Amino acid sequence: MIAMKASESVKNYPSKLREITNYAVKSIKSICKNIGPREPGSENEQKAQEFIAAELNSCCDTVSIEEFPVHPNAFLGWIPICSILMSLAAILYNVRLSLFSLVLTVIAIVVVIFEFVLYREILDPFFKRKTSRNVIGIRKPSGELKRRIIISGHIDSSNEWTFSYLGGPKLLIGVMGFAIVGFVTSLVFSSIAIIRGHALSALGEKFLLIFGYVLLAFIPIYFIASFFRNGKRTVMGANDNLTGSLASVAVAKFMQENNIRFENTEIQILVTGSEEAGLRGAKDYCKRHCDENKELETVFCGLDTLKDLEHIAIYSKDLSGTVNNHAGVCLLMKKAASFAGFDLPFKTVTLGASDAAAVTQACIPAATLAAMDPAPARYYHTRLDTDDILNLKCIEVCINIMLETTFLYAENGLKYRY
Repeated sequence: MIAMKASESVKNYPSKLREITNYAVKSIKSICKNIGPREPGSENEQKAQEFIAAELNSCCDTVSIEEFPVHPNAFLGWIPICSILMSLAAILYNVRLSLFSLVLTVIAIVVVIFEFVLYREILDPFFKRKTSRNVIGIRKPSGELKRRIIISGHIDSSNEWTFSYLGGPKLLIGVMGFAIVGFVTSLVFSSIAIIRGHALSALGEKFLLIFGYVLLAFIPIYFIASFFRNGKRTVMGANDNLTGSLASVAVAKFMQENNIRFENTEIQILVTGSEEAGLRGAKDYCKRHCDENKELETVFCGLDTLKDLEHIAIYSKDLSGTVNNHAGVCLLMKKAASFAGFDLPFKTVTLGASDAAAVTQACIPAATLAAMDPAPARYYHTRLDTDDILNLKCIEVCINIMLETTFLYAENGLKYRY
């Protein structure tokens, strides 16, 4: 039975940790050089998944690849659709068809909320279907199975976000902010025009005319916003999220190379596909494995974008702040991080989501460890996310924290409190 800290598990632990970190970095560079960007449902995503499966075969008792359907262009496909809807809404308002303007505005807002804020699959049927995959590696316990820890990262990479590349977070937030103001303005002005009937004076009519000009002024913003995603360029995604994927694999590799196997705790390495298409891989995994993960104590520890050590944190709230990840898993990771010398804060994914959100929604205890400037970072979803900017120290720290997490969980499960 193993009952100790990870740092006490082998002689020369710092050296062993550096070796496994070098393995992770070398593997990331290999994928970047020999495979390249990995759009959800693409041939390159499949090649990377096969690479991961081969690596897991050397350190896991079983390895499986599970296919699932994905509509990769649906997740951000709402942007040009809503740009058209809102432009039409502005025009209809100005030809005195305020009711139709309001209807189009409400449709656009509903699409944004359900597709982007809540990650629901409402547009998927309208876009081309492809096939993505999840890769699952399992290291069984030496004795009776009593608990399971899932360590996970996603292998796919995103299409480039145009405004992040051209101007960083200020331009990105600026364009998004103006578009949101346009949505709200259209909703308010169309509602006022419908409610007013014939009750307003001529002065009121003048105000409504001015409102119409204001709505027309947002059309250029909607047009610009429609170029949010560059569908012709997929980024390398060395940091987001080959770092999380290979750090997950590195945990199992460390166990294998140092002959470590827990008595009652199974280690499961889950490398998901199509996270950038709306957490589709994590959602499919939960559909298939939710019941078995509820039959015994199971926790999910997601790893995402291990780059900016000064921003390392545990994400206790996810999915644009609408999902509360499991407090016990957050505390588990926080205590494990203290063994590695870090007092990690709890943070919120304020816009977007990680795979942990989908797992939490499936009622499996989950949280995410990430190390990225939430501004967001300039390299986030841009061509700048290459292996040239990998932060070896940050990757090493995060692997260390995950190793300490697995050891702590194997010893205490989710009963641990401090």
